[in-house]
Amino acid sequence: MNWILGVCFILVLIFLVNNYSKKKKLFKLKNELLSNWGKPKDGTYYNFSSIGKYFENNAYKKEAFHIVSEKTEQDLDLNALFKFIDRTTSKIGQQYLYFKLRTIGPIESLLKFDVLTEHFIKDKTLRIQSQLNLSRLESRNAYDLERLINEEQIEKSKLLWLAYSLTAITVLLMCFGFYQPICFFFIIPIYITNLILHFSNKKNVSHYLSGINQLSIALKTAKKLTGFEKIKKHYGKFPFIRKIEAIKLRTEFLGFNVDLSNEYVFAIWMMIESFKILFNLEYILFNSFLDAIKHRKGDIEALFLFLGEVDSAISTASLKCSGLTLCTPDFVSVKRISVMGMVHPLIEDCIPNDLDMINKSMLLTGSNMSGKTTFIRAVALNGILAQTLNLCFAKRYKAPFFKVYSSIRISDDVLENTSYYLEEVLTLKQLIDVSKDAPPCLFVLDEIFKGTNTVERISGGQGILSYLNKNNNMVFVSTHDIELTDLLKNEDYELFHFCEKMENDNMMFDHKLKQGKLTTRNAIKIMELYDYPESIIIDAKKTLTTLTHA
Repeated sequence: MNWILGVCFILVLIFLVNNYSKKKKLFKLKNELLSNWGKPKDGTYYNFSSIGKYFENNAYKKEAFHIVSEKTEQDLDLNALFKFIDRTTSKIGQQYLYFKLRTIGPIESLLKFDVLTEHFIKDKTLRIQSQLNLSRLESRNAYDLERLINEEQIEKSKLLWLAYSLTAITVLLMCFGFYQPICFFFIIPIYITNLILHFSNKKNVSHYLSGINQLSIALKTAKKLTGFEKIKKHYGKFPFIRKIEAIKLRTEFLGFNVDLSNEYVFAIWMMIESFKILFNLEYILFNSFLDAIKHRKGDIEALFLFLGEVDSAISTASLKCSGLTLCTPDFVSVKRISVMGMVHPLIEDCIPNDLDMINKSMLLTGSNMSGKTTFIRAVALNGILAQTLNLCFAKRYKAPFFKVYSSIRISDDVLENTSYYLEEVLTLKQLIDVSKDAPPCLFVLDEIFKGTNTVERISGGQGILSYLNKNNNMVFVSTHDIELTDLLKNEDYELFHFCEKMENDNMMFDHKLKQGKLTTRNAIKIMELYDYPESIIIDAKKTLTTLTHA
C-alpha cells in the first residue's frame, strides 16, 4: 500500500513541477512580448527560401490586383524592407506577411485588414493572448504546413488492396486461433509481409510528418483564436475548422512522435509499432490521409490564411506603435501624388521630403550621391506599403491605387549571353507593354539606357518616357542627362533636382527635393577631392568647357 502512495506522490510532484515550469515559461514569454512591442526583431535569421514559399506557390496570383515582380523586389530591396517591418510571432505569419507585401489585393480587403490591425492596437489583452497562442507555431517546422497546401501530392499506393486483404486475413486467423492454435502460426509470414509494407511506406510518412504535426498545432491554435470575441466577430464563421477536425484523428495518429532516447519509452514505442504493423494501421491510415489532404487542401489553406492574417495584423499593429512617423494613405482616382514628410524606411535619420504633383510625372536630376535613386525608391516603397499594409512612412500620402514597376538595377547576363544594353531593352519593353493596362501604373526608373552612347540614350529615353506617361500612369525617373529636361518639359514632366554645396572643401548634401532644372555638376569636383592627378583635373575641366559651349 505504501508503494502505491509513493508512486502517486511522485506523479503529483511531476505534474506540479511541469505545471510550474509551463507557467514560468509563459510568464517569461509574455514579458518578452510586452517589451518587444513596437520594436523590430533583433538578431533573427531570415531564410527567404522558406519565407517566400507560399508567395511563390499560391494560386491567388491570378486574382490579385498586382504582383510585385522579382525585378522590382530586387530594385527596391524588398527583402530588407521585410526584415524591418516583420514583427510576426509565428512562421506562418511570416510567410503570409511576405506574401502580402508582394501581392496587392483589392482596396476592400486592405481596409478590412486595417480594421483587424486596429483591434490589436486598442486591445492589449487580445494582442498578448493571440501572440501567446501563435507562439506555438514559431518553430521552423511550421514553414512545412505550406507544403500540405501547394506541394505536389504523393500518389496513393497501388498495393493498398493487399494491405486491406492481409489485415482482414490477420483478424480472421486470430479469431480462429482460439479454436485452432495452428492458425496463429500463419500470422508470421503475413506479419513479415506487413513489415515490408510498413517500412517501405515510412519514407512517404516522413515526407509529410512535419507538415502533419504542424497541421495539428495550427488547428489547436486557430480554435483558441476563434474563441476571442473580436476575432470571431471580424471573421464571422470558421467552416474550415470543423472540416479539418474531421481528419484530426488520422493526422494525430500519423504525427505521433516520442523521444526514443528513453529506454522505457522506446519499449512502449516498439509495442505500438508492432501493433501498427500487425494490422497495417499506419499504411492504411496514411493512404486515407492522402485522400483527406486532397479533398481538404482548400480548408487547410483557409486555416493558413486565417492564422497568417491575424499574425500579420499584429505585426502591422506593432509597426504602427513603433513611434516612427507613419500615416494612413488616401487613395484618389485622379492622376495626383501628394506627400508630406515622406522618408525611405530603411535610411536611418532620412531627410523627409514633400511633393505635390497633379497630372504630371517627375524628371529628377541631381549631383552624384545627392539622393536621386533613394528618393524614387522611397516613392515606390511607400506606394507598395500603402497598398499592402495601409500605411506609409510619411505625414501625408495621397495617390492613386497603383501597379508598381521599376527599372533601377540592370546587369548583363553572362550565362544567357545578354549584354547590359539588351537587358535594359527587354526590361523597358515589359514596362511599355503593361503601360497599356487600364489601372494606373507607377513607373520608377533610374538612368535609362546607361548601356549605350549619349545621343541614342537621350533620344531613346525621351521616346520611352513620353510613351509611359500616358493615361493615368505616373513616371518617376532619375537621370544625369540634363538634356532630357528640355526635351520633356512639354511632355507633362515636372522638373526637380537634388544638389550639393561646398563648405571648406567639403561637399555637403541637404537631400532636399527642389523644383526646377539642375544647374551644377560635381563629378570632376569629387575626383579632385579624392586627389586625382592635377593634369587629369585640368584636362577634364577644359573638355567640359568645350562641350558645354559647343
